[in-house]
Amino acid sequence: MVEFGGWDMPVEYSGIIDEHMAVRTKVGLFDVSHMGQIELAGADALAAVQWISSNDASRLALGQIQYSALTTPEGTFVDDILVYRMADQHFMLVVNAGNIMKDHQWIVARTAERGGDVSVVNASSRYGLIAIQGPEAERVLQTLTAIELADLKYYWFAHGEVAGVRVMVSRTGYTGEDGFEIFVPPAQAERVWNALLEAGEAAGIKPCGLGARDTLRLEASMRLCGSDMDEHTSVVEAGLGWIVGWKKDGFLGADRLRAQKAGSLERRLVGFEMRDRAIARHGHAVMDGETPIGIVTSGTQTPFLKKSIGLAMVPVALSAPGAPLTIDIRGRRVQAEVVPEPFYKRSKPA
Repeated sequence: MVEFGGWDMPVEYSGIIDEHMAVRTKVGLFDVSHMGQIELAGADALAAVQWISSNDASRLALGQIQYSALTTPEGTFVDDILVYRMADQHFMLVVNAGNIMKDHQWIVARTAERGGDVSVVNASSRYGLIAIQGPEAERVLQTLTAIELADLKYYWFAHGEVAGVRVMVSRTGYTGEDGFEIFVPPAQAERVWNALLEAGEAAGIKPCGLGARDTLRLEASMRLCGSDMDEHTSVVEAGLGWIVGWKKDGFLGADRLRAQKAGSLERRLVGFEMRDRAIARHGHAVMDGETPIGIVTSGTQTPFLKKSIGLAMVPVALSAPGAPLTIDIRGRRVQAEVVPEPFYKRSKPA
């Protein structure tokens, strides 16, 4: 157990490799109740979400979700978020645990500056959150709910019951596998957790901790806010230009992001694979001779792919697949190569 974003969190239950492989091949269960939920409602809620976040929330239908970023005026990250369209003028933002208070204060301040009819509420205490992930996730969860999970598309959500508890279920996750996240009243979270473990026993379900969550998300090239991106990293630099609503009206940071897209970008986050026998970790320098020119933001030896991979911020000139990288690991120079992302992409069922 470790402290994480103000929560007591498990690093592992049965072991990181065991848990990682369960999610890739069967099914795993995560308690992610540490994630925060901030709700915006009112006649100007959509306009507020459009102003504070990078993606185009006007494209969301009711019941749909999108990945986005809370941006500064420089186009850098306050946080990366999921935006849920709960009703016509009611949105829920799912934010990172360590950023809940900061994000809430930021959103309140930015919406106050613009004015309009919008209320901002930190609703995090209303929700427990349980993620069931892996190729067997749908089959296991379906035994406990009347929601037709096969009809629930990726990045959509529905309301219903799981194990007799009123919940909201979204087809989302942070592992690169198919799966669901279940928003549950905190007082009923243990009941739902235990029901899922029991329902998934025959499928080989494993409870999973922070360690497997990190190796799984990195295999899937999913960024970790605070490591791969922060208030000094723009959305384009993070390689996430696809979460920018380029055609929507102005939003915080739009001018700088558009300039970077047009050609002023100097550095970019890339995926790499080690060519020498070594594991590059967060903070290791990318070198040009004796000069540091970049930095590793995430790195691990992956249990499923059985490769040493990572993400690094490097000059644009070294960002194309095939570009060689020299990484300094405690004084030892090792070789890596930029590779296409994601490292791992799940096979879609026939």
